[in-house]
Amino acid sequence: MTSPVTSPVTSAVTGPPDEPAAPAAGPSTPVRPAGRARRPRVPSPAQVSALQAVRGRPCVSLLCSTTPGQRMAPADAARLRALAAQAVRRVAAEGRDDADAVLDRLGQLVPEAVAGPVDAAVAVFASARIGQVVHLPVPVADRAVVDRSFATRDLVRALHRTPRHVVLVLSADEARLFDGVGGTLQPAVRSGFPLRARDVLPAPRDGRADGRGDRGGRRPADAATAAFLRAVDRVLVAYLRLHPAPLVLVGPERLVAALRLTTRATRVAGAVTGARPGAPLPELARLVRPVLDAYLHSRQAEALALLERRTGQHRAVSGLEDCWFAARRERPEMLAVEDTLARAARLGPDGDVLLPVDDPSSPDVLEDAVDELIELVLERGGWVALVEEGALAGRGGVALSLRTR
Repeated sequence: MTSPVTSPVTSAVTGPPDEPAAPAAGPSTPVRPAGRARRPRVPSPAQVSALQAVRGRPCVSLLCSTTPGQRMAPADAARLRALAAQAVRRVAAEGRDDADAVLDRLGQLVPEAVAGPVDAAVAVFASARIGQVVHLPVPVADRAVVDRSFATRDLVRALHRTPRHVVLVLSADEARLFDGVGGTLQPAVRSGFPLRARDVLPAPRDGRADGRGDRGGRRPADAATAAFLRAVDRVLVAYLRLHPAPLVLVGPERLVAALRLTTRATRVAGAVTGARPGAPLPELARLVRPVLDAYLHSRQAEALALLERRTGQHRAVSGLEDCWFAARRERPEMLAVEDTLARAARLGPDGDVLLPVDDPSSPDVLEDAVDELIELVLERGGWVALVEEGALAGRGGVALSLRTR
């Protein structure tokens, strides 16, 4: 599988890359074994890639919505244990050689998930080789899946709904940069920020660097602001070149507008101009959230527009079966799929064809062929756009655009 540097999982979140990515852990990144629960955080692209790389039945996935808190609510814990019991019965019924190892690992992971702090949902993954508890910032459809690979679509959806982003907070004399992940902000490390105007502007003749004063040679305020913003943009673009992400600008309307006119950053998601000076990071994160939501909706519109263009060029297919065949035989570009779509199917003898099934719980059935299709497109270098329910109603809920050969 491709490394998250040009990761298909990263592409699932951001769309086709328009800036080179920073070095990151590749698919050999180890999956954390069962252990003490950590503070909930959105899964990383490397973490999702590592889980997607696991193959071999039985792979058990438990997905359960939860009430955020320092400990799982009793009702949520009961639902998770019920899902685990379903999985135990199914794994035991299959009678595979490594069933005991899988069930032992599942028995360790479920108590870990129950005891630790939780977010909007929890995912428990267990196989003979690895096990992991993942907390998600988005709710899920409760289910227990036993398949040849882990059910990771909700992880991809979490990345898509809470993408990594960068927030630049501007004032007249300082610029600060924050990395946003999973609804939280933290200072961007090794970024060159905070950047202060007095540190980058030449001192006027009277020794002051604030750009204010009499006509005796001091820098005009607007020229000083422009020079400061140019310096900010140079450092900002250098950071984004190594850490590509959508950018949100925060600050007075005048400064934000001036920077938007001149910045070389290519992915400005939007701006917040009503933040109070010195607002704490949780407050900033809440203000940024609507900007990111609007940005994600625009990405959906871009994906649907691309699909229409490729349809006119005879380079798009619709429906689960046709998308699967094309993803196997052609060069997938972009898979658009409604994020609630799920269907069971059976692979044909050569793996190129999906066949209908009567019993979704049969051991040779793909419980969620849509999830398998997403992973196939990502593995083959395409990107994924998760769209709202009904957006692809005329296409069977899923469509695939193709690159030229």
